[in-house]
Amino acid sequence: MGSNTDFNEKQIKILQVAEILFAEKGFDGTSIRNISKEAKINIAMVSYYFGSKERLLESLILYRTSDLKTQLDTLIQEKLEPIEKINKLIELYINRINCNKGIYRILHFEFATNKRDLNFQSFTELKKGNLKSLEAIIVEGQTKGVFRKDIIIPLITPTILGTFFHFHMNKPFFENLLNLKTEDLYNNYIKTNLTKHIQQTIKALLIYES
Repeated sequence: MGSNTDFNEKQIKILQVAEILFAEKGFDGTSIRNISKEAKINIAMVSYYFGSKERLLESLILYRTSDLKTQLDTLIQEKLEPIEKINKLIELYINRINCNKGIYRILHFEFATNKRDLNFQSFTELKKGNLKSLEAIIVEGQTKGVFRKDIIIPLITPTILGTFFHFHMNKPFFENLLNLKTEDLYNNYIKTNLTKHIQQTIKALLIYES
């Protein structure tokens, strides 16, 4: 799985422009021509680098998500208790999605509408890799006798992400309800309260009731 450094400067410029346009106009509403015009890079060059629009989206996903893998690998090696690792993993995930709302909005929409087969091989591999990291931490906790033996590991990620996405999809409702008048207050609430709530939820799933 390549890291961000696999793309040259021109490619990165194209990806960043594509991300903005996809998020604004949707995948279907954006053409390679729009992207090349906005990036001020010859259309033939854009096609040469990425081929199709689908390939470009795939590259964009990898560009935005590949360093998470590195962060997870580092986390597994850290000298921390398993529950502390899980808490850090949740923080990483939430922070990651919150910083990359654009790409997740595109993905969510594209996968949800099911208009095309965007279940990219490379994206699936990436998700499997992330799941392996989570699994490693949970198995360590189980071996130490701190985590329950009956955890359904693949359901942990949707529990984390589902809570976040539900909160985010209902942004106006929660802004009003929780009096989060500015973007800063909203983002801060995610970083603190929401993250903590998700950590407590996952902890309750993992740890034996004493």
